[in-house]
Amino acid sequence: MPVSRTLLSLVSSALRKSTLIAAEPAAKSEGNLRWRNMSLMVRSVTALGLGLALTAVTGCGRSEPVEWQASALVRALPEKLAEAESEEGEKNVGEKLVGEIKNIVRENSGTYLKPKLLSEGEPDFKRELELKLGQQVYMKRCVQCHGVNGDGNGPVANSLYPRPRDYTRGIFKFTSTPYGGKPRREDLIVTLHRGVVGTSMPNFRLLPKKEIQAVVDYILVLSQRGEMEYQLAKEAEASEELDPEYIPELVADVGGRWKEAQASLTQPLTPEPELTQERVALGREAFLSKGCSKCHGDDGRGHTKDNIGKDSWGHATRAADLTSGMLHGGQEPIDIYRRIMNGINGSPMPGFKSALQSEPETIWNLVSYVLSVSNRRREGKAIPAGLLKPYAEPVAADASAKPAEE
Repeated sequence: MPVSRTLLSLVSSALRKSTLIAAEPAAKSEGNLRWRNMSLMVRSVTALGLGLALTAVTGCGRSEPVEWQASALVRALPEKLAEAESEEGEKNVGEKLVGEIKNIVRENSGTYLKPKLLSEGEPDFKRELELKLGQQVYMKRCVQCHGVNGDGNGPVANSLYPRPRDYTRGIFKFTSTPYGGKPRREDLIVTLHRGVVGTSMPNFRLLPKKEIQAVVDYILVLSQRGEMEYQLAKEAEASEELDPEYIPELVADVGGRWKEAQASLTQPLTPEPELTQERVALGREAFLSKGCSKCHGDDGRGHTKDNIGKDSWGHATRAADLTSGMLHGGQEPIDIYRRIMNGINGSPMPGFKSALQSEPETIWNLVSYVLSVSNRRREGKAIPAGLLKPYAEPVAADASAKPAEE
């Protein structure tokens, strides 16, 4: 393990001080062999003592190699299935299933040292190099937040809100595909280029294109691996076994949905019009009548009792304060259009495609209104306050309660 700068500075400081202490008498009588020998002895003892102390603190062995770890859901199987028995009467069903899941995951997604995309099969040499480059970029720039497995449990994750994305469920919020679908590869590239404003996710637009492409591929490796592992763990827990005939079907299903996403781009129902003040006014009417204000509030600030819920990862989440000017999924009209049409995966935000398909101009009106509201702070305009709805209904006063004494 690398020795910290603090420890190294302590060693250097101690050695310098010991040299000065031992050499001080020698300065008065150069050539005095006795003092020179004492100086050497003091320095050696000091260095030896500090060396032993550093060894105790940092260790002298090699650090453990990085590996992908089984998910918490998989690790919990032995406890959850402690009472289960196989058809042959064997116990330890959970531990056996953990081993089976690990083998299936390794066969289809490779290992940390040799990763592969489940949706592509065995990589050739060129592809191996691309995935290894993506892994290097990820371990340098992403692992601190997203973790080695891509499960959003990096070293700093607990200090961040919202938490870093957990890729292992195969769910990504900001996509150009219909609700519930996988993201297109281009969606992940766009996210890396612009970051996610209002969160701890920065942009990486200064990285070389080759590194951006490579790290996106590695993120896909982690996501497909994690999704397959999740599905296997759920099946194992429910059935207390893994049918060998089920595995190829599951692998094909996971990989197939990622491939389908590439051809699932959501296109506007009508061309983008000029976003006028008239459309802003019509958009506000739709905002209040189509259900948007239920969570976002009459003024777009999100001050409603319904503005709280859980996302697909089990974390508390709120509808966006649209007036903040920080639209996480992008600031362009087409980005907002797709959020309205598709909803936001993994969150309580639904899509309005079915509700608004017969009135496509209403979607552009809503886009106009959201852009108008979100830009007011930047333009220095006052935001008219809407009706503030409490998060909880007020408790009615008890009529039988006695008034407080003065």
